[in-house]
Amino acid sequence: MCGSCLASPPHFDGTRALWLYEFPCDRLVQALKYRAWLALAPFFGGKLASLPLPAVDLVVPMPLHPDRLAQRGFNQAVEIARSLAKRVRVAKRGARRIKNTTAQTGLPYGERAKNVRGAFDCDLDLTGQSIAVVDDVMTTGATLNELARVLKRAGAARIENLIVARAVLR
Repeated sequence: MCGSCLASPPHFDGTRALWLYEFPCDRLVQALKYRAWLALAPFFGGKLASLPLPAVDLVVPMPLHPDRLAQRGFNQAVEIARSLAKRVRVAKRGARRIKNTTAQTGLPYGERAKNVRGAFDCDLDLTGQSIAVVDDVMTTGATLNELARVLKRAGAARIENLIVARAVLR
């Protein structure tokens, strides 16, 4: 655990990432996300599925706001999570992004948590369940932390993030 997490623990309980967000992984993630190279999603999802995963009841892909989904045409987290559906149920509905936030990539690290505050809603009953949240990249963890806060409010007992790439703050 990092010093920040010890001082102010996140709402999620753990994170597993396949790779660091650096060359060539960063280019592959960007190709999926911004150039719609959808063939990369099953590759990423298959690699996540090959990890020794914690026992989870449900996988929740990181939701996109409907406007961003319409603009992009797909949710990369949903596409990545499809490979996990063979092992555990994937919730494609129920957790929603209700606030169309500024893209986190354009914000200073200190403003990211404020940007996503109140961005999610969940109408699933997650009482006592262990949840895996799937996303492509974790930088500060602000978005994952806010979604975890909402999922725990919906009753989740444990939240484990499954991430393709983790950016390391230097």
